[in-house]
Amino acid sequence: MPTPTPTPPSRLFPGWYVVAGAFAVTFLGFGSAYTFSAFVDSLQTDFEASRGSVSLVFSLAGFLYFALGVISGPLADRWGSRTMAIIGMLFTGAGLMLAGLARNLMEVYLAYGLGVGLGIGFSYVPAVGAVQRWFSRRRGFASGLAVSGIGVGTLFMPPIAALLIEALGWRQSYLLIGAVTLVLGLVLSLLIQNDPRDRGLYPDGDPAPPPGTVSDGMQVGEAIRSKRFLLLYAAGLIASFGLFVPFVHLVPYARDHGIDSASAALLLGAVGVGSTAGRFLLGSLADKWGRQVTLMAMFMGMALSLLIWLFSRDFWGLSLFGFVFGVFYGGFVALIPALAMDYFGGRHISSIIGVLYTSVALGTLIGPTAAGYIFDLSHSYTVPILASIATNILAAAIMTRIPKVRSVPSCSTPALEKET
Repeated sequence: MPTPTPTPPSRLFPGWYVVAGAFAVTFLGFGSAYTFSAFVDSLQTDFEASRGSVSLVFSLAGFLYFALGVISGPLADRWGSRTMAIIGMLFTGAGLMLAGLARNLMEVYLAYGLGVGLGIGFSYVPAVGAVQRWFSRRRGFASGLAVSGIGVGTLFMPPIAALLIEALGWRQSYLLIGAVTLVLGLVLSLLIQNDPRDRGLYPDGDPAPPPGTVSDGMQVGEAIRSKRFLLLYAAGLIASFGLFVPFVHLVPYARDHGIDSASAALLLGAVGVGSTAGRFLLGSLADKWGRQVTLMAMFMGMALSLLIWLFSRDFWGLSLFGFVFGVFYGGFVALIPALAMDYFGGRHISSIIGVLYTSVALGTLIGPTAAGYIFDLSHSYTVPILASIATNILAAAIMTRIPKVRSVPSCSTPALEKET
């Protein structure tokens, strides 16, 4: 392998450009995906469908964009994160535009479910995995900044979608959102670079460490057989059954309680505001407090916030829920990849994160759809909300069983306590 040519020092560490590219990918991908709640009523009306069957569209996409990390992660390790992000943005934009042309609900499943699912699945893990390689000491903050694109996208995109639907109709809205996502996504994905060592750099812009101190970390097979991975996987799987219920059902819930469509769409904006704050604030604080204990607190925080939803019927109560839930959800999203890097390190991080996210995929497929069908039977969201609370509490309990990281060296595999 040829020796990389060192890059002359510059004012801005190039890792921040990678963060900007990952921010753009998450903003456009998840921001457009989370507009789905604004389209639920239109899809139900036009296709004479139940809420459960319409919810399955989002669940299918959500399953794919987390499950495909197990494929896109290794491909990013081989082909580079930029290439995978470009492919993902192509699929996402095309899927949204094709959804606007759908003649029946099955075609929405194929266009949105497969197109957006494949698009985010191919781009998210590679983009976030690249950020982990460029930072060590500030990994929590950098990761939080990168995935804050999800929060900012959730803040702006659903209200914009609601306005577009009112002005243009749902079909033209999907066409416009898809076209913008396609063009901007292709351009901004070019900011992503795979590994600082390819440019003769080291994480955080630090000087080269002493010879023999840099490790590529665990192999994928070694990592996924470890106690840390299995417990983290279990926590993510169980929590995810409830994590995405608000993203599909909060707006319909508000509409059921007499809140107009424009105001209801703003509730997802409240989730976005909280999510953005959580990724910045909690990601940075976790660098000081410890990422593992902070993630446990995120699960408990989401459980407590869901109690607000259970007892809220008006706009302001639901806005409070959206913001508080968003804060802890944002912290969760920021910490999962950073904690995986703490545990397993190295060049295989995209592959490891990809396998880890299959846990979230299963919950995303089942949770929102089950909530929709339970509503169809009972005309109530009480059972889905209570179940979501229980899953987050159980996930927090699982986190207490994971052996802790003792320290996180700048450029080497983390020192870990012995697994028991």
